[in-house]
Amino acid sequence: MHRAYQPILPCGNKYLQQRWDKATYEEHRRKIQMAKPMVDTSPPATYGHLHLKLGKLKLERDRLSIIERDNRLLLEKMSYIMKTQGRIDNRNDYKIKSLNREKRKQELLRVSQENFAILERITKCKPQYNVQMWNEDWQKTEKYMNSIARYPRGLGKPQEQKFKKKTPKRDRQKCKHLKDECPTEKTEEGDEPICQTKNTNNEHHKETPVENI
Repeated sequence: MHRAYQPILPCGNKYLQQRWDKATYEEHRRKIQMAKPMVDTSPPATYGHLHLKLGKLKLERDRLSIIERDNRLLLEKMSYIMKTQGRIDNRNDYKIKSLNREKRKQELLRVSQENFAILERITKCKPQYNVQMWNEDWQKTEKYMNSIARYPRGLGKPQEQKFKKKTPKRDRQKCKHLKDECPTEKTEEGDEPICQTKNTNNEHHKETPVENI
């Protein structure tokens, strides 16, 4: 086989040159396999204390043990109470006692007496103004105002606006019947008849004091 080997450089012995080239190639491959990369692509290292927190588990175990102990003690107390009557009963005859009860009662009584005395003074107090004298003075004033007035009092007040209301059918028939029965007279200026009707409740026929004046 060494005779078929063709080295790159000229050599005196092909067999030794083949062995030397093969050893160099194997050393090259070994160095490539053992070479470290410039970028670390390996997964990060895992630590057990990060995934399994022993301190937290210990605290949880202690808390559960305390709860279990309290439950056991409570169960023992309840079983003892159920078997016997217990050291207490359900009756509570305690009366509320106050150290300043009498003092507060006396203070309330004093305030009530003072309020009653104030109310009695107010009810018995006579008024300072005489209402009857005021009424007499006002009547005299009105008499003087009527005597010195040129026109009757109350005419200057604005009259309320009167709205026309729809008269019922019965009232319309009554007015029509009165117009038919009323006597007619001829006036001096023309032949138009004048109807003299009785006093009705129609507000348009009433005369106001302003018109009389």
